[in-house]
Amino acid sequence: MQTAAFLVLSTVLICACASPAHRIDAVARNANFQKQVEWGSGFRHVIYRNAAATQTGVLHVYIEGDGTPYRRPDTAASDPTPRNPLMLRLMVLDPTRSIYLGRPCYFEPNRDRACDPIFWTLRRYGPEVLDSMAAVLRLEAERAGADRIELFGHSGGGTLAVLLSQRLNNVTRVITLGANLDTAAWCKLHHYTPLSGSENPADTQPQPNPGGIQILHLVGTDDTNTPPSLVIAAAHARGDEPVRVVAHFSHSCCWETTWADVLRE
Repeated sequence: MQTAAFLVLSTVLICACASPAHRIDAVARNANFQKQVEWGSGFRHVIYRNAAATQTGVLHVYIEGDGTPYRRPDTAASDPTPRNPLMLRLMVLDPTRSIYLGRPCYFEPNRDRACDPIFWTLRRYGPEVLDSMAAVLRLEAERAGADRIELFGHSGGGTLAVLLSQRLNNVTRVITLGANLDTAAWCKLHHYTPLSGSENPADTQPQPNPGGIQILHLVGTDDTNTPPSLVIAAAHARGDEPVRVVAHFSHSCCWETTWADVLRE
């Protein structure tokens, strides 16, 4: 827990004028993570690796939330990179070989010609995004010598984790935190424009897996972004997937305090 405390302090001390990508780079350096850029199918992906962690035949994959898709309700942001890298902080607590997988156009949006705001707004969970992330994950699992992948995602990253598990045949566990499991209901709740061109986990069913996939959806009682009622209803529609409601937690707080226990389950 001292490492996590140091990481939080370092994050606060990083210059507030730095870009979100530079701030995340600094957090990753403090954790001794290795950065690399990989090509998926059509997009570049920034990856941070916990390469010094134990190799056990399994690769843990951390996927961040949607970050900042819009600058104003009617104007897409020029850089969607998250300002609060919760999943990066959680990866610090993980002793298993892990990667923090960047989404298309995140971290370095101006360096990829394929990038268009549509891919972090309306099509943020679109097939182009999912196919490219899945291509990178196949490469990363092979590089790590892992025959199993476990996907962990926060908010919209949880949405992607669920959808990616249906594109990969070696996923054995999915854990989401405050995940948007029904994008249509979520948009209706917040009066947002429907995410046309994106896939909706509520409209899909888990793919059969001979070994089975362990699934757990976590959500805080104080989460107003993806409230427990929304998560529970969507998980029920997906075949009664298990949901754990955590007292006094919100959308982003305080998952570091319980993450090590969740991983050990």
